[in-house]
Amino acid sequence: MATLTSQLTPKEGLKKFFGFNSFKGEQEAVVQAILDGHNAFVIMPTGGGKSLCYQLPAMIMEGTAVVVSPLIALMKNQVDAIRGVSQNDGVAHFLNSSLNKAETQRVHDDLLSGECKLLYVAPESLNKEENIELLKKVELSFFAIDEAHCISEWGHDFRPEYRRLRAIMDQIARVPVIALTATATPKVQQDIQKNLDMLDAKVFKASFNRPNLYYEIRPKVNVNKEIIKYVKQNEGKSGIIYCLSRKKVEEIAELLQLNGFKALPYHAGLESAVRARHQDMFLMEEVDVIVATIAFGMGIDKPDVRYVIHHDMPKSLESYYQETGRAGRDDGEGNCVAFYSYKDIEKLEKFLQGKPVAEQEVGRQLLNEMVAYAETSMNRRKFILHYFGEEFDEENGPGAKMCDNSRFPKERMEGKEMVLLVLKAIEATGEKHRAKHIVDFVCGNASNDIKTYKHEKHPLFGEGNAFDGRDDKFWNAVIRQAVVGGLVWKEIETYGVLHLSDAGREFMKKPKSFTLIKERVYDESDTGSDIKMNGRGNDTGSDKVLYSMLKDEVKRVAREKELPPYVIFQEASLQDMAVQYPTTMDELVNITGVGRGKALKFGEPFLALIRDYVEENEIERPQDLVVKSAVNKSGFKVHIITNIDRKLPLDDIASAKGKELVDVIDEIEAIVHSGTKVNINYYIDDLIDEDAQEEIMEYFMEADTDSIDEAMNEFGGDFSEEELRLMRIKFMSEVAN
Repeated sequence: MATLTSQLTPKEGLKKFFGFNSFKGEQEAVVQAILDGHNAFVIMPTGGGKSLCYQLPAMIMEGTAVVVSPLIALMKNQVDAIRGVSQNDGVAHFLNSSLNKAETQRVHDDLLSGECKLLYVAPESLNKEENIELLKKVELSFFAIDEAHCISEWGHDFRPEYRRLRAIMDQIARVPVIALTATATPKVQQDIQKNLDMLDAKVFKASFNRPNLYYEIRPKVNVNKEIIKYVKQNEGKSGIIYCLSRKKVEEIAELLQLNGFKALPYHAGLESAVRARHQDMFLMEEVDVIVATIAFGMGIDKPDVRYVIHHDMPKSLESYYQETGRAGRDDGEGNCVAFYSYKDIEKLEKFLQGKPVAEQEVGRQLLNEMVAYAETSMNRRKFILHYFGEEFDEENGPGAKMCDNSRFPKERMEGKEMVLLVLKAIEATGEKHRAKHIVDFVCGNASNDIKTYKHEKHPLFGEGNAFDGRDDKFWNAVIRQAVVGGLVWKEIETYGVLHLSDAGREFMKKPKSFTLIKERVYDESDTGSDIKMNGRGNDTGSDKVLYSMLKDEVKRVAREKELPPYVIFQEASLQDMAVQYPTTMDELVNITGVGRGKALKFGEPFLALIRDYVEENEIERPQDLVVKSAVNKSGFKVHIITNIDRKLPLDDIASAKGKELVDVIDEIEAIVHSGTKVNINYYIDDLIDEDAQEEIMEYFMEADTDSIDEAMNEFGGDFSEEELRLMRIKFMSEVAN
């Protein structure tokens, strides 16, 4: 085993090598454990100072520490940082495929001479036979496994090559190991220790609570406009916007640039030199905003990121926690805003198809936790910390009021009887099922799974219907709150099977008061106007008095014209009017979901109402935020309209552009929604007979909503979703536009 180069204590080493007088948190204890030759497992949130936990003992001890790290960009940053505190560039190196022959030789020389104290390698590089043989000749102090969550299939960034690290390290030398991660649930912690054969490790777990971060979820409506507003309000501050796809990263970066913001994209599809340049420009504050895929930010030490926006929901709560953790690392302001739509979750579920069954199950379980977090109305900090195995006092804990749900609390209710029913249902079904099964059981939904176990015959089946108006979403919320309340626990190994805890069994014997919080409902018409932009509030909420007047006007016009209210103006349009106060036809056309055709057809009484309201109440209208958009380079809209005029089949219009029929329908719906007539009767007539068309048109005329789900239920499967969407286009074109 390596020995100490001197009798330096951790504190003396900290001052000598890094110039600091004191450690943060448990850093000193971690360093001492390594110096004493112990294995160590460090779980420390982003910004907690993990790197120093292995850099300092490496500088103090004899020999070289090998640091396994997943990202080349991260390695380069770390090496530069260490060289910055030493007079000798040979003190730290990285060994990977980006080096040329001469650079590789220099690394070899510095290793063999003992000059190199820290060697950063990717797991793939460590696996190469020539590198294994090289390291056998070098005196090693210890191995450090950074981003250790990559070892676990339950971690948010699983990498199979990480699973082989123990066997490779054993080939080289049996020296102490320090594993480090910023995010690890109890299941992931166990996985890491078991795989690295370090169950004897000293575990150092810092609190996951970041009290200065403000967490907020918003419905994903008019998301581009909302992002522009947010960046404008925080102009001059550093921010990161995360998107799931490279294409979306490019689109949002371009949108920000068009609107006058200093923003750049960052994703794996860019050349490495471009990525490095964009990263450096962000660090040097030459740009304010980086729009990125999840690759950006690992190990990036920029302390003053003031906001992190998620354009798309991440694949897991660990990803979300790590990405939001890049805000406010200096303990200053840090706002974390995510735009949520269940459609995004469905897309992520589709990506799981074709993967091994076990991987699909893990992926779905992680997505379910993400949905639970997004839809919950309980304290978000409490929810996150519970996920990571940490308790939190939502009344008095540090940062207790730093989330939208706590600042703008939802209705609370006594839930003793509902919770008791859920606990009885879990017990009655043998503690062998996941939340969906329990919800179906309580709601009386005779699903295939329920029938398989003959649970529809149980006396408790459907008992939830005794509580009027409680649907599956409500019972899911009860289960979530019972889990966080410690009455129920999820078995991770079986992908979320629910079990009663000791506290849950005690509750069944002696039921007591249990406060339930009414869950938020995020639907497509919700603009989230009751939720403020950030912790300090702002002026983006709609005028509730005007909104109420506009709703009444919609009903009046609908009665006068004998049309359903949704045909006149939809909720999102009314909400936007109550924010923007349009008083001219040109201003009305800029309102969400209002094209010129719809504005001319229905707009005048609404404009008159708003003009009178603004004058009577002496309202200063906000300056219109005109969001400039990039020209649609694909010309897909033009292609569609031109070919509809030529009466080409929609399938042919789609295939000519390498698209699916659903893409064409999406685009036509957007065109019609903005008030433009589109005549696709020639296509519909070949698809649906005249009587059926008449029946569907009558349905949409009578319906309270244009929801396709409700239409599907009404027709009981007589028509496909595609057919109903096409008929809705015909209806809106002929009646609304």
